[in-house]
Amino acid sequence: MSCSTTNWSWSRPCSVITHPPRTDAPVSRPRAWAGERAAVGRVGRPGGTVTLDGTVEQPGVDDDAPSTVVFDIGEVLIDETRVWAVWADLLGVSHLTFASVLGAAIVQGEGLQAVFDHLAPNLEWQSLEQEHEHRYGGFREEDLYPDARRCLEELVSLGFSIVIAGNQPARRRAQLASLGLPHDAMAMSEELGVAKPDPAFFDRVLELTGGDEPGELLYVGDRTDNDVAPAAAAGLRTCWLRRGPWGQLQDLPDTTEEPDLVLEGLGELATLLTTWRGGTT
Repeated sequence: MSCSTTNWSWSRPCSVITHPPRTDAPVSRPRAWAGERAAVGRVGRPGGTVTLDGTVEQPGVDDDAPSTVVFDIGEVLIDETRVWAVWADLLGVSHLTFASVLGAAIVQGEGLQAVFDHLAPNLEWQSLEQEHEHRYGGFREEDLYPDARRCLEELVSLGFSIVIAGNQPARRRAQLASLGLPHDAMAMSEELGVAKPDPAFFDRVLELTGGDEPGELLYVGDRTDNDVAPAAAAGLRTCWLRRGPWGQLQDLPDTTEEPDLVLEGLGELATLLTTWRGGTT
């Protein structure tokens, strides 16, 4: 397959950054792929080790399993391929080039500013935000990960509460709501007045639940710096979803509490949570 700039996605074989296959099947990577502290598909709290096929490797279940699942948005529910494709077009570089520079910045622990500084050092990229929004056009059905809707529907049918909250402008709420994903509460960081990794973001998320304790929430996110580490520090249970640029390339710092779950997709989340709380699907 050629690396043309049309129909670009992270999953293309010629791209530096790749998504795992977007299916609902259990992942096939070795469980030690991410290291012992981030083995794929396991519950790391007192409930024992639960693999993606539902096998409990250590006895016991957690009597205090989460009852509410909070979903980040970008690269958890929404595939952000189009976001980066539009930025590449605006900067006049190929999609592959943008992907490569973004990947290098992530590996080096740098933010998006470093990407723009490298690709367009004399450009105030913020001046292009309005044009980017015009071309991007907001969330569409095609941007949903194939496993997102099914996962939320399964969790609702099992009695879990669903909250959707991430670092997004306020206008994304209506766009996401129009896609009809089941949820009990939804808020964008701009609406909350605070963004991750600020601990206050997770305080606001707790308010959305109407009084849940932190340990009753499982936060599902793709980034260790914005999601896993600050959510754990706030007392929430955590699920590290290893897809998208950050999910694929970031490591779990030694100082970060081990996530409760490490997954490569949402297809098995409902089964794992049911096993975690000692039930069957």
